[in-house]
Amino acid sequence: MSSPDSTALPTDLAGWLARLEQQHPVSIELGLERVTAVAERMGLLDAPIAARVISVAGTNGKGSTVAMLEALARAHGLTTATYTSPHLLRYNERLRLDGVEADDATLIAGFNAVETARLAGEPVSLTYFEAGTLAALHSIAQCAPQLAILEVGLGGRLDAVNILDADVAMVTTVAQDHAAFLGTDIEQIGREKAGIMRAGRPAVLGSTTLPASVRQHAESLGVPLFALGEQVTRSEPDTGGHWQWQGSAPEQAADDSLTLDHLPDPGLPLDNAASALQALALAGVVLDAECCRQGLAQVQLAGRMQWLGNWCLDVAHNPHAAHYVARRLAARGCAGTRYALFGMLADKDASGVVAELAGQIDAWVTVSLEGERARSAAALAETLAASGQPLVHCADSVAAGVAWLNGRLGADDQVLVCGSFFTVAEALGEWQAGRLIESPVVAQPFVAQPSVAVDASTRHKEGSA
Repeated sequence: MSSPDSTALPTDLAGWLARLEQQHPVSIELGLERVTAVAERMGLLDAPIAARVISVAGTNGKGSTVAMLEALARAHGLTTATYTSPHLLRYNERLRLDGVEADDATLIAGFNAVETARLAGEPVSLTYFEAGTLAALHSIAQCAPQLAILEVGLGGRLDAVNILDADVAMVTTVAQDHAAFLGTDIEQIGREKAGIMRAGRPAVLGSTTLPASVRQHAESLGVPLFALGEQVTRSEPDTGGHWQWQGSAPEQAADDSLTLDHLPDPGLPLDNAASALQALALAGVVLDAECCRQGLAQVQLAGRMQWLGNWCLDVAHNPHAAHYVARRLAARGCAGTRYALFGMLADKDASGVVAELAGQIDAWVTVSLEGERARSAAALAETLAASGQPLVHCADSVAAGVAWLNGRLGADDQVLVCGSFFTVAEALGEWQAGRLIESPVVAQPFVAQPSVAVDASTRHKEGSA
């Protein structure tokens, strides 16, 4: 079989994605040497790709923070570009230019530019994520937006996004995840995520419970810090769902405090909303109260507490994220039975996620995922049994789990779809195909009768789900 280097270049997006999956021996390999070498050949490090760049690292909350940064910036009239990962349904979701997903032609042009540079001299092997990141940065540089918002894929210090020097760095949260790559030492994980900071450039700390290593690393570089609970504060929502934000101007002078009142609940974590407002101020945006209200009211993010009738879709795949979901479900309540359609990858902490959600779930439906990191429904059933949770069905796929639930939900029942980006993506696919019934009307009795799971075949997919 010929190698990707020796074959004709693809002409469509599907062909490019298939090629990228095959051109590196492993799907994830941290390090900046290879990606920097190709970026230099592409000229991406010769000049800024945008007037301002905000990079967002963290275990959880990156996607919602990026979405709110984009919505707020666009409400203020700025041209924007965002790069995120992984995607849910289409690779195009990863790159948004002025609020619109990149089309196939834009992505293909980026991949062609990366491939030309990669082979210009001694060939450089790139992972799927590295090639995608370089292609996205190339496309952003072509547009030269006023603000580029970049989500760090994994860790921080050694992630491909970190080849650029951000004007403002953000660390949303730090928790254990990706243990195979980042280890289990929470202080070391914090140092890795703080690695996106640059000497003398401001950073926003988006959680009050970050490990000490994040602040220590920032202080060692002389980074001006704007921390939630210190320079950045927010109120709890009032009875109408509105809240107040207070932040600091870049100079941090005593008379440079900023206050915004009567902000709407964006339906996403308010800590992330507060942090996003501070980051925009540090990026030079003069915050206008009405523009901020408009941006927060209009922001949307698929797969994060996304309600489709009786179904709630959330990509939570670690205990920290599951804790937030449980709190939101508790506040909403459920008059009937609340099910969980639950599918996770083998390298994730299923027991920890179950423990966080247990108080809000009445019955569990486990599903098998596909891929080299897959975990079967039967394996998840064993986790539930060890936790004393009521299992009602094992399905060999998300589609099968959705079909099983469709025939049993009552008008007052709810379903939480969770555990992985892959689980949510497949459920969204079922919804788009009209196979997920949003609002059932016929009630069915709740009976806990476990069934046998069938392992799904494996396939290769890149992502941190």
